[in-house]
Amino acid sequence: MSDQPVDYRPMWEKLGLDLDAHDALLAAVGPLYADAYLSQQNRPEGMSYFDFVISEIHGLRIKELDDFRAQGGKVVGTFCLYVPEEIVRAAGAWCVGLCAGAEFAYDEVERIMPRNTCALIKSFMGFKLGKVCPYIQEADLVIGETTCDGKKKAYELLGELHNVWVMELPQMKRERDRDFWRAEIRELVAKVEELTGNNITADGLRAAIKEVNDKRRALQRVAAARKADPVPISGKDALLAVQVAFYDDVARFTQMVNQIADELEQRVANGVGAAPKGAKRILVTGTPMAIPNWKVHDVIEKAGGVVVQEELCTGSRYYSKLVPEMGEDTTMDELLDAIADKYLDINCACFTPNDARCSDVIDMAREWKADGIVHYALQFCGPYQIEATHVERAAQEAGIPLLKIDTDYSMEDIGQLSTRVEAFLEML
Repeated sequence: MSDQPVDYRPMWEKLGLDLDAHDALLAAVGPLYADAYLSQQNRPEGMSYFDFVISEIHGLRIKELDDFRAQGGKVVGTFCLYVPEEIVRAAGAWCVGLCAGAEFAYDEVERIMPRNTCALIKSFMGFKLGKVCPYIQEADLVIGETTCDGKKKAYELLGELHNVWVMELPQMKRERDRDFWRAEIRELVAKVEELTGNNITADGLRAAIKEVNDKRRALQRVAAARKADPVPISGKDALLAVQVAFYDDVARFTQMVNQIADELEQRVANGVGAAPKGAKRILVTGTPMAIPNWKVHDVIEKAGGVVVQEELCTGSRYYSKLVPEMGEDTTMDELLDAIADKYLDINCACFTPNDARCSDVIDMAREWKADGIVHYALQFCGPYQIEATHVERAAQEAGIPLLKIDTDYSMEDIGQLSTRVEAFLEML
């Protein structure tokens, strides 16, 4: 490979990006990453892979997507866990997460949306309106989902700018809701087959299930290593791995994360930690965190704590449960029902009632020996802000201290957050 830097600007221009605005975005993300990640001490050596991924997040990976599409491949963009990657891959398409996690082009967003809209929604709309997200430009289809009213209405506006299709997620988990969701999964199959021109077969679906399960199993190994004291990897680095799981090539990602897991298991055996032994152990739960949103983890770990687990969509909800791997005699209907059941079993705050999420938080806090819980919610994210009350009550009953943080993607409240987190850690 050449050591000469690759000029991606012609590719970005072809995708319709605003090059000046895109340059400004990359110029802002680089220092944020350096301050949060490259300043860490005693990181696992394998994390250099993710440093490279972030350095090329709008470069090499976009080139791979571009080349794939040039050969006739199709790319599907998603914002949420409820879109089964297994189905997309079984049709021969690639699945990628889309840009969010930072404030961008809010002035344009607020011309068509209220100012008090959830930051995640404003962010993905801002990235599209500001023409700075190459992932959505590479997406032949964006698949949305009705996980909240804000997203549901935002997809209508996004649909005026891009090819969007929305899955309806039931808000309860009764048997009739399960039947409805199974029907939605079958409609997704038809939509993806229409997009790609390929028929999804039982063999192809079994292979895709195994492939995506392997990715999740690699992340499960990383999570298991975090039970040790000292913790062999920082919470920031573990969060980054899950964030990148939504973007990276599946086989390559699985290989690299398994290599990191090997290193972490050896660090545990040798008593090597990314944080000192006895550092206060924190479980973070709440709203998902999209790249480059590392703020809460950064504040906690710079205050001397260590995040040992995340009950987030960019955390355990993504990898903790697998689709059953069935034999060759399994029918398509059985495979699709298994996929539907696995995904409906994710405990997002959009569901009512949602006691299972409270149980998940407490069980995880105990299993990872967390000294405290931080409940993180984006401002104006009604489902998570309101459900924080239920989680707080569950934590009180379990005798586990909990700190509620409501914030956005700006850096304006860093000082206040640092003070509150430092006081929380001291109290622990």
